[in-house]
Amino acid sequence: MMVIFARTTVQSQTLPPIWWFGVSGAANLNYYDGTTQTLNNSLIVPAAFHKGDGVRPFGSFLMEFRPIGSWGAMLNVGYDGRGGKFDDVVAPCNCPATLETNTSYLTIEPSLRLGFPASGLFFFAGPRVAFNLKKDFSYTQLNQPNTDSEFSEMHSTVISGQVGMGYDIPISAPTSSTKISLSPFVSFHPYFGQEPRTIESWSVTTVRTGIALKFGKAIKIPLPEATAVVPAGDVTFSVRAPKTVPLRRLVSETLPLRNSVFFDEESAEIPNRYVLLTKKQASDFKEESLQNERSEDINGRSARQLNVYHNILNIVGDRMRSNPGATILLTGASGKGPEEGKSFAEAIKQYLVSTFEIDGSRITTDGRTKPLIPSEQPGGTKELDLLRAGDRRVDITSISPELLLQVGGGMMKPVKINATQVDPLDSHLIFNVDGAKKQFKSWSIDITDERGVSKHYGPFTKDQASIPGSSILGDSPEGDYKITMVGETKNGLSVTKESTVHLVRQNETIEKGFRYSILFDFDKSKTIESYNTFLTDVVSPLITDGSTVIIHGHTDIIGDEDYNDNLSQKRAQETQKIIERTLSNSGKSNVKFETFGFGEDQSRSPFDNNLPEERFYNRTVIIDIIPLK
Repeated sequence: MMVIFARTTVQSQTLPPIWWFGVSGAANLNYYDGTTQTLNNSLIVPAAFHKGDGVRPFGSFLMEFRPIGSWGAMLNVGYDGRGGKFDDVVAPCNCPATLETNTSYLTIEPSLRLGFPASGLFFFAGPRVAFNLKKDFSYTQLNQPNTDSEFSEMHSTVISGQVGMGYDIPISAPTSSTKISLSPFVSFHPYFGQEPRTIESWSVTTVRTGIALKFGKAIKIPLPEATAVVPAGDVTFSVRAPKTVPLRRLVSETLPLRNSVFFDEESAEIPNRYVLLTKKQASDFKEESLQNERSEDINGRSARQLNVYHNILNIVGDRMRSNPGATILLTGASGKGPEEGKSFAEAIKQYLVSTFEIDGSRITTDGRTKPLIPSEQPGGTKELDLLRAGDRRVDITSISPELLLQVGGGMMKPVKINATQVDPLDSHLIFNVDGAKKQFKSWSIDITDERGVSKHYGPFTKDQASIPGSSILGDSPEGDYKITMVGETKNGLSVTKESTVHLVRQNETIEKGFRYSILFDFDKSKTIESYNTFLTDVVSPLITDGSTVIIHGHTDIIGDEDYNDNLSQKRAQETQKIIERTLSNSGKSNVKFETFGFGEDQSRSPFDNNLPEERFYNRTVIIDIIPLK
């Protein structure tokens, strides 16, 4: 219990190290089998030796790689004693005889590591490559001189294997960035490949038991000033409150463009939700005109960005007009067949040719039954109408750099706008009720001010919820508030937790944050690696010392809710990992991250889920960069 508590404390205040280094010491319990009788070229003993055993030392330098998740790798390089004593035999002269050896090796042992961070338990397995160092033996026989010499015909290199398990016990302070752990371990080295000699059949089986001392460098997680934690049983309640409550923030937002136009069922015409211009309007259209702010809402995003997205054909037309050498391929897809898919593509081509006066030879069209990256998968049976609506589309592709962003993700070149965020996420109070999803039917929040006036929020069913600070403050410039969480357990019991916060309104509009987004195809999270260059070269350089980076992942409403929660969390965490690595390489360490996975939560999703383009743009990770004031 002490070990588990210590480990939980460490994880709550630091990010665990990815690389560990250290030393280990162990005892090799060696068991001999087989036959040896020819000891070297000048000594063949009269009675063969068969079984034996012995204990010899093992010591190594070690290195471990533990990325986020369960799998990792280990490497041990060290001294490996495989000596022992054979069971005594009796020579034909009725003379007792003994044979003892001190064989040893330089061993290199790479292993795969399967860890369980919540408990400290880990398993490992891998090959062993050993280079012979010593091959001494000592032979005695009654009425004969003792012989101390070396075995002949020894393998200079032995290749075998091992499997084992261990347990990491943290012994460093929770707040220390240098992490230290003691790790008792045991491993089994079967006799396969462990024949020391090129002759006879002597083999060695080894059980190794010992302990390792490991060191790693962790990244400290600064604790919010206004966080209160109240543990109780299986549920822990905490509140993250902002020091000040910003009501508005100017942001420079980079909007990714999905290279798709979606067509309605039973129609081959471009839907009227897309902005279609007259020829005269097109002559005056400039992409820069979309930079003007269109609307404000709780995310400061939805209607404004959809207006940009629904201008996708005008953006493409303006870019092709400005870059006469650019060409595009329009690939239409329809479940009714390639012919209808191509008719979609031809409708878009006709618009660009007639309205923007683009030379038709610069536009190629094609038709398919399914797009190259379809939403509907073979064997799928659920929510097919939504999936098929997402596959009824035209994809715009190009090899022209004027149209595409060349730093990863396959995005079209994004649009940049200046906007005002209303109630940005860092103005919210975040309520964490760890264990709520498993333990509670639901839970709610009551917030009471100094005058005794209460506001009720909820019910909630997930482990996390948030409330804008402006909703709590109302017209008050600042105030002290009592937070009461009331949960109902699944067996009908009531659980109450309390905390307090102090909030201060920040009325002036704050300048100036940055917002970036990355997009995912249906049910994909690992494609985050395709954005590695974008996150490294474009996003990370804007993050200055002392900044706060808020990363929040979202999904559409297709699929299981719990699965989508986990998927969005994975996307957000992988994004943070890439940015952290880049910042660490550039010497920036005092950047605070707040990372959330909101899944398909429609109260937080960037868009509705009524249109296929809304669902596609909800498959996103949004990165808000808030510089230190």
